Amino acid sequence: MDLLTLSTFAAVARHGSVSGAASELHTVQSNVTVRLKQLESDLGVPLFTRHSRGVSLTSAGARLLGYAQRLSALVIEAEAA
Repeated sequence: MDLLTLSTFAAVARHGSVSGAASELHTVQSNVTVRLKQLESDLGVPLFTRHSRGVSLTSAGARLLGYAQRLSALVIEAEAA
C-alpha cells in the first residue's frame, strides 16, 4: 500500500465511480481498476460493492477511507512545514 494507491482509492470513494476517479487523476480507468484490485488483494477484503451505476464503499472500505483521508492531511501538513 502506498500513497498513490490510497489517493486513488479515495478518489473512487469520492466519485462513486472508477471513471470519475480516472478523470480526476488524469489517468485511464484500467489503471484505477488495477490499483483497486491490488489493494483489495493485499488487504484480503472487498473495499467496494460494484453495481451498474458505479461503486459504493463496503464497511471495510469506509474504515480505510478514514485512514486514507488522515494520511492525505498529514502529507499536506508535512509539505507545508
